[in-house]
Amino acid sequence: MKLQNAMQIDEEIKARKFDDNYHKVIINVAYTSGWLNNLLRCQFERYNLTQQQFNILRILRGQFPNPCTVNLLKERMLDKMSDASRIVDRLEQKRLVSRCTNKRDRRAVDIRISETGLDILKKMDAEFKASDFLKNNLTEEEAGLLSDLLDKLRG
Repeated sequence: MKLQNAMQIDEEIKARKFDDNYHKVIINVAYTSGWLNNLLRCQFERYNLTQQQFNILRILRGQFPNPCTVNLLKERMLDKMSDASRIVDRLEQKRLVSRCTNKRDRRAVDIRISETGLDILKKMDAEFKASDFLKNNLTEEEAGLLSDLLDKLRG
């Protein structure tokens, strides 16, 4: 099934041939990931954030008012290769999170989103939504199907 009015991956990257559709989907997913990251980067830069910092702030907001540990952040981060400790350091320098010693385990550190961090996320939520970027190209039903297919791809 070919989609109408869509730039095909082979046109985008000027590729003449793929080994098969499995090869094509790997290239397409990687290319689309970069495209989406570039699109979102502009939104994050307006608030002096990286995608990884934004991800950690969202995790912390989801836990709020309870704290998180670095290990919990690592488990939930989208980019498993990111250094959560360093990202938290940068967010703390920006006063978007705070750290304190865990009362039950003095070796552990609790991390909480600050009011400033919550305010930034609230502003970002009001300014853009995922549907704003995608609804011109995908229906909500197609977005659900694509998400299901990506889940299936990861097994």
